[in-house]
Amino acid sequence: MTSILICTVGGSHQPIVTAIKDLRPDFVLFICTDKDPATGRPGSNQQITGIGNCIKASNQDEKPSLPNIPSQAGLKPDQFEVCLTLSDDLDRIYADCCQALERLVGRFPDAIIAADYTGGTKSMSAGLIMAAMERQDIQLQLVTGSRADLIKVHDGSQFTATANIEKIRFERLIAPYRQAWGRFAYSEAEAGLKAITAPSNAQLRGQYTRFRDLSRAFAEWDNFNHQTAVDLLQNYAPSLPQALKVHLPTVLRLRDNRPEKREAAQLFDLYLNAQRRAAQGRYDDAVARIYRLIEWTAQWVLKLQCGIDTSDIKENDIPEAVELTHNRDKRYQAGLFAAWQLIKHKTQGPAAAFIREEEKTLLNQIKSRNQSILAHGYDPVQQHNWQQLSEWLEAQFIPMLLAETKQVGIKDLPAQLPRYFEL
Repeated sequence: MTSILICTVGGSHQPIVTAIKDLRPDFVLFICTDKDPATGRPGSNQQITGIGNCIKASNQDEKPSLPNIPSQAGLKPDQFEVCLTLSDDLDRIYADCCQALERLVGRFPDAIIAADYTGGTKSMSAGLIMAAMERQDIQLQLVTGSRADLIKVHDGSQFTATANIEKIRFERLIAPYRQAWGRFAYSEAEAGLKAITAPSNAQLRGQYTRFRDLSRAFAEWDNFNHQTAVDLLQNYAPSLPQALKVHLPTVLRLRDNRPEKREAAQLFDLYLNAQRRAAQGRYDDAVARIYRLIEWTAQWVLKLQCGIDTSDIKENDIPEAVELTHNRDKRYQAGLFAAWQLIKHKTQGPAAAFIREEEKTLLNQIKSRNQSILAHGYDPVQQHNWQQLSEWLEAQFIPMLLAETKQVGIKDLPAQLPRYFEL
């Protein structure tokens, strides 16, 4: 298979020659500097294109005694090229290295490409490393050896070594998907992680698998597929960090065998789901969920306290103060506001007290939903509409709901789904 070497060239020729002789590449691209614009001193390209003896065997030598690097390494003229860059402009070096790698991949699509960052200025090494890290198909290496100090390795002890970068590259690759969790974009994280090749290192592969599966777990939870979320989270329960472990009791409650407790838990889950949509700027989606929350809360209270199913209300359960008309199937049904009227006249608990105090406010708050494109209108819900609704929910609605859910064992609002993944 064709092998390609790209390397930065500085003031020392030995590491470059060592890298070429060890790898025996079919083609070499040298990243070099041109003549310094300030001093006019020759750049490192002279070590590649210089004529005759152009390299000093030792820095203490008065005159050059060695030919250029390609000659020392036995490279033919068609086996190498020079790419010029600046010595200390990191932006420029990075861009030049990225373009050079892109050209090499295009020219040698099936080749093994190694990037050696031993030579050149610190900025040149950094630029090549950053460019190579962007691509999983580039191997990163350096020339090292025994040292007596931090200046250089002993001549004759040099050897080429593969840089250990799998963890760095892995963490760079998954960084966008950890950020996706910050937006509650678990599905985006799962999809992105599926497109990544799993690391070969066993520990990193375990972290990758765990991150992908947990992204799926919270994506399913966010899509109301609670049983799948339960299965995935329970599978990782022993190793979950505390920040994620706190969600296990909540998701188990969402699959409780007791319908009255399960529905109560689902009401809070719907509320938190609406908050996540608002955090993403999806205010129409958020308000649509809140409308369903308010309606479902009334349905749950009526079923729990009065045995009334709002989709099929018995005529003798309809108080005189509430007017309902039957549908085409001759059934009496109650929508959101009518259901709350039934609560006001049929119950005496926190929900009844709430509707007596908040009836007009409730009507005003759901106007933004009724005018939404997702309901009966044509206008998108604005942020200020959501903000007003959210403040009212937090101050009035949720305290009432918690007061009602105490009787089924739910006393506190569950924690919002996580926004951070810990490796």
